Amino acid sequence: MSSAKDIAVSQLMSLRRLHPAELVPWICAVVVWFFFPTYLPFATQIVIMILFTLSYDIVVGYAGIIILGHTAFFGVGAYSAGLLTLAGWQEPISGLLMAGIAAAAVGITAGAIILRTAGLTLLMLGLALTLLFGELANRFPEITGGHDGLQGITTSPIFGRFDFDLFGHVTFIYSVAVLFVAWVAVRALVHAPFGRSLVGIRLNPARMQAIGVPVRQRKLVAFTISAGLAGVAGALSAQTTQFVSLDAFGLGMAGTVLIILVIGGRGRLYGAFIGAPAYMIVQDALAKDDPVFWLFWLGIILILVVLFAPNGLLGLFSRAGTFLKSKWKSAATDPRQPQSERR
Repeated sequence: MSSAKDIAVSQLMSLRRLHPAELVPWICAVVVWFFFPTYLPFATQIVIMILFTLSYDIVVGYAGIIILGHTAFFGVGAYSAGLLTLAGWQEPISGLLMAGIAAAAVGITAGAIILRTAGLTLLMLGLALTLLFGELANRFPEITGGHDGLQGITTSPIFGRFDFDLFGHVTFIYSVAVLFVAWVAVRALVHAPFGRSLVGIRLNPARMQAIGVPVRQRKLVAFTISAGLAGVAGALSAQTTQFVSLDAFGLGMAGTVLIILVIGGRGRLYGAFIGAPAYMIVQDALAKDDPVFWLFWLGIILILVVLFAPNGLLGLFSRAGTFLKSKWKSAATDPRQPQSERR
């Protein structure tokens, strides 16, 4: 028993240890900053979508809560941040935190109701939640701007020194910094015993309940954390674009984040970091080359990904790496190979 426990602890510590490959996203951010300065506004939108997908992966990839209404929390965060600035609170970091808290409050309230259901009912309640908030935003145009969107959003310089410039330099660094903090927090969460219990709940909730794990309570906690993080992503979008539209509650956004998670790979922490850039860059290229039929080609690509990479691009890369490693090991230990060549 103690040996099995020691092995489990050793595996958990190995997961928590930082691996060199985990530095790749941040190296890519540095490369974009120095070599692609004209693409910084587009890169900022990719960073925001990574953050939103990361929040979505907590509920879908780890907790196994299949929901399509996560844009409700993204929209709540976006409108909260925008309304705060219009009310005179223009400090960006505190505004970001308050928007995340507002989205988390909505998440814990909605989660306490909809997480009592499962399957198709849960799916429909999530969609209903998004439609409900979208209609509320449309119903009170004097507050939200209605179809015209929430305009006139202005944000104070970060730390009183760094103003959001027209070329997107400050917004890009700001967005990457927020994503980094969120990544550190989510990484610690999913590698902690709480995060491992979420995986167990996704795989076999009945067994986890039988061994004394409060399944519904932990799902609600994960749902609330995910909602708060989605709200931060929405607030970041509002602050960097200085505009919020009803599309923040749109079903198009709900479908997009699901597609990104499928492309990148769910329940792997880094699926969002691969899926969001892959989807948005391909979408941008196809829309420029074929503005009429670009959705057709995007559909073909998605079909190929689902058929040949069911675990997403990250799963495909992992399988390829395992295959190459096994080939290298077998070649190194081949008895027919001369000793000098093995060295």
